[in-house]
Amino acid sequence: METLIFATGNAHKVREIKKYLGESYNIKSLQDIGCIEDIPETSPTIEGNALQKARYVVQHYQVDCFSEDTGLEIEALNGEPGVFSARYAGPERSAAANMTKVLKKLEGRSNRKARFKTVIALIQGGKEYTFEGIVEGHIAFSPKGSEGFGYDPIFIPEQENRTFAEMGLTEKNKISHRARAVDKLVQHLNLNT
Repeated sequence: METLIFATGNAHKVREIKKYLGESYNIKSLQDIGCIEDIPETSPTIEGNALQKARYVVQHYQVDCFSEDTGLEIEALNGEPGVFSARYAGPERSAAANMTKVLKKLEGRSNRKARFKTVIALIQGGKEYTFEGIVEGHIAFSPKGSEGFGYDPIFIPEQENRTFAEMGLTEKNKISHRARAVDKLVQHLNLNT
């Protein structure tokens, strides 16, 4: 079984991805390979950050790797928080503080359109690939639900009246931005195994 490193320290994301790739690939996290340093994410784009993280791991650990970057893009805020989604309210990466900042900035605005965008960058056998997943939706007026992570309690996907945090992981995975990008990654890997 081929090993692929998922360049993340987020246990939620590793769990999600293993559900898709666990049978065909041995998925390992950064901790599994002893990578505990903070990998730079200095690109102005979500795709650029995903590629930057994957390139860093390949360069420093000589392993095939994929990474992802996800951003919440809110129309009325000119695409914010975007690449700064994880650190929108500060470097401590507090999901609660990030959501509070978004809700505060949207006070009094009727346009609450938003989208989640995930880009997965794969470097395998020295070749680079990217896979994008987008889910359109809007921002709720207050957090609801206890499932998921990040902005899930305030994001309501299209054709839904519940937030991602009000859905179970299995249900969310059928429609989420990450699931859409992962589907493309899985199709690619299955074609090349």
